[in-house]
Amino acid sequence: METESMNGGGFAIAESSDPEPSTPKKKAKKKSKKKEKLSRLKVRYQTSEGEQSSTLSSKDYDKELSRLQVELVKMQYWVKHTGTRIVLLFEGRDAAGKGGTIKRITEPLNPRGCRVVALGTPSDREKTEWYFQRYVPHLPAAGEIVCFDRSWYNRAGVEHVMGFCTEAQYEEFMQTCPEFERMLVKSGIILLKYWFSVSDEEQERRFQSRTIDPARRWKLSPMDLESRDRWVEYSQAKDTMFSHTNIPEAPWFTVEADDKKRARLNCISHFLSKIPYVDMTPEPLELPPRKMDHSYVRPPRNEQFFVPQMY
Repeated sequence: METESMNGGGFAIAESSDPEPSTPKKKAKKKSKKKEKLSRLKVRYQTSEGEQSSTLSSKDYDKELSRLQVELVKMQYWVKHTGTRIVLLFEGRDAAGKGGTIKRITEPLNPRGCRVVALGTPSDREKTEWYFQRYVPHLPAAGEIVCFDRSWYNRAGVEHVMGFCTEAQYEEFMQTCPEFERMLVKSGIILLKYWFSVSDEEQERRFQSRTIDPARRWKLSPMDLESRDRWVEYSQAKDTMFSHTNIPEAPWFTVEADDKKRARLNCISHFLSKIPYVDMTPEPLELPPRKMDHSYVRPPRNEQFFVPQMY
């Protein structure tokens, strides 16, 4: 086969042959190199996003987490009995560990009295509402705990940095947010605000880990990737937000989150220290002998569908 190639304004005739077809051996070699590269990436990044990066041993972590979760259950009994209302706000940089901490808090609790609120992008109608209006319906009633996985502070962070709100809307938020939170506290709500702080280097390691982990890749949204190039802008936005909204009635508490395990334990421990609960766990129950009705006959197994026992 002949092809024409440009050479100093003229054409030269050059001979070329069709690319050599890939052989099974070459394909296997290429696949092996790709697998080897992926393996190196996993070794480099997996310990950061996973649990192995912590300086706290798994045994000590599990033991202390179990103890704190028992205290969370005791606290929830007290919250329900007294009709206390609690709001927890979790803010911070992407991949800072907010979601993992929320999971450890809610894991042992009764979901009827503890729920997580993670709102998506506002609808066209919600964009025309009073800014705090979409959050108000999610506030707790008596005996409830609500965890906001990101909150109304979206306006001071991502919306401001990414240009999703006007400068006038941003300025109004900075002025009215402290007033809104004072109203919540004055109404009897316990409001705790946590900012999860993670270093630039650690955040990058966690992002890289998510690119190679299929179970975590969904966590990398286009907004997360955009934030990688706006580290300084987000830092400045956070500093300004703190200066306006770090009020005595609802101060910000920063959680150092480069070590995920320690961050979770520290946050849960601090949360418990801010609630004046007492142990109201019911006494252990003594179940009476079960009444048996021998007249019941189970239907034949061949008339039912069973999940295959794969394990």
